[in-house]
Amino acid sequence: MDSIETHAKQLGRQTPLPASPEEAQLDRVPNPHADTDYLARFTVPEFTSLCPVTGQPDFATLVIDYVPDRWLVESKSLKLYLAAFRNHGAFHEDCTVGIGRRLADLLEPRWLRIGGYWYPRGGIPIDVFWQTGEPLKSVWLPDQGVAPYRGRG
Repeated sequence: MDSIETHAKQLGRQTPLPASPEEAQLDRVPNPHADTDYLARFTVPEFTSLCPVTGQPDFATLVIDYVPDRWLVESKSLKLYLAAFRNHGAFHEDCTVGIGRRLADLLEPRWLRIGGYWYPRGGIPIDVFWQTGEPLKSVWLPDQGVAPYRGRG
């Protein structure tokens, strides 16, 4: 099995916030239970990016579920990558699908999905969902747990 140090280049080191998602480095570490189907979940309740037209901030809760194969995403690198969107201008769909695809390319998971639950822009909440294929029948797949937007009522 590959060592953690080989693949987690930022873990245990002081690492500056990347200037953009493109510059951010995502690290992976070996999955010690690669012979087992299980679901790992990351919930990001304070995700922010910028509207590419107005430059105003956009806010979302992201829920990333994946069934790992050989690799796990190293969580510090994931936090830095997601924080790099703070000054990045992109539409909700681009952010959500782009994050899902980058993780899928890096991890080569058995299955991955991402839900982007965005707060309203122009009075309309935009929720974006992407997944790599059909969920595995051998894995318990809980609801993502984010209520639909209902305003202040």
